[in-house]
Amino acid sequence: MPRILHTADWQIGKPYRWIENSQKQARLQQERVDAVLRIAEVASQEEVDVVLVAGDLFDSSTVAAAMVMEVLEAVGSIPSPVVAIPGNHDHGGAGGIWRREDLRRQMQQRAGNLQLLLNPEPVDVAGVTLLPCPLQRQRMSQSPSLWLDQLNWTQLDPVKPRVVLAHGSVQGFGGEGQVNQLCLESLPRDQIDYIALGDWHALMEVDRRTWYSGTPEPDRFPTGPDDLRSQVLVIDVERTQPPTVMVKTTGRLRWHRITMTLNGDADLARLEQTLVESVGSRVGRDLMRLELNGQLGLQGHLQLEERLALLGEQLLHLRLRGKLHRQPTAQERDELLLRMDSPLVSSIAAGLQDELQSSADPLVEQALIELHRLCSMDPCA
Repeated sequence: MPRILHTADWQIGKPYRWIENSQKQARLQQERVDAVLRIAEVASQEEVDVVLVAGDLFDSSTVAAAMVMEVLEAVGSIPSPVVAIPGNHDHGGAGGIWRREDLRRQMQQRAGNLQLLLNPEPVDVAGVTLLPCPLQRQRMSQSPSLWLDQLNWTQLDPVKPRVVLAHGSVQGFGGEGQVNQLCLESLPRDQIDYIALGDWHALMEVDRRTWYSGTPEPDRFPTGPDDLRSQVLVIDVERTQPPTVMVKTTGRLRWHRITMTLNGDADLARLEQTLVESVGSRVGRDLMRLELNGQLGLQGHLQLEERLALLGEQLLHLRLRGKLHRQPTAQERDELLLRMDSPLVSSIAAGLQDELQSSADPLVEQALIELHRLCSMDPCA
């Protein structure tokens, strides 16, 4: 019974342009290369017969030559044959990365175990009959799997399990007439033992024999608890038998999506507990999308600003979202309005407070915060 490792969407060379810090950007790019080494470990531990990459091994045709060399060296360390098809990011046509001379040369020198399938025709590898559906262009209006409708199944080895290797969208995901649409529902399922898909970056079981492996290293913030992006699949396949699918974790970076409503300064402790539970003391291994709504007092907002500044240094990336209003607490309002030693401060504070209640202008909120900050620094101001 052959054992395959199904993976896809490595997207080596992904630029992460939205990361402003160049060092952190480089760290994210390097993690995608290092994930290949972790795939090699899984392949060794699980004694797989072949690794299947269902498209998008590279992110684009412009991946730096040094990164091409590094990832091919990592592929060469995998202790089994590695078979890949082109996806939409690394299509096999003119202008695609697989046409680059430096890549072809490095494949021969560093990754002799890597086989690229550019043609839609059966190929026998490691005891498995592969049925590849490569993308020859970035956007194909004709289904890459269309050739399987004309396949003479009786000419295939009757003993070897048959595995479709494809990159694209299946029915139910994306709009009608979408490019790179896979028409799998017309295939004779009794002739196919497993369908290894790429393009959808999260783990997804389409049916018992059809899976998206998702990307081995996360590349975006999760949309929910079922949005899994840190794994490969190890599958035992046997002709005419249902496959046995095992999920193996390979991701190292953690992407967090936290949404919280703060109804006052007391909720800062609740936020702090959530941050500690999510990130702990780890440095440089987490990304976070933090959405904060509600309202804080002026002092509470200053505390939050300090905490977020520290968090931003700790994380690889902090993305802030939400609408958090800043209103003085009753005590803070009285401290500003009842400044007997400084009528000018009291007058300014009263004017800002009236305007804030009528407009909720963020600039007015910030002006009140700065006034409070100045008064806190110098009580005699």
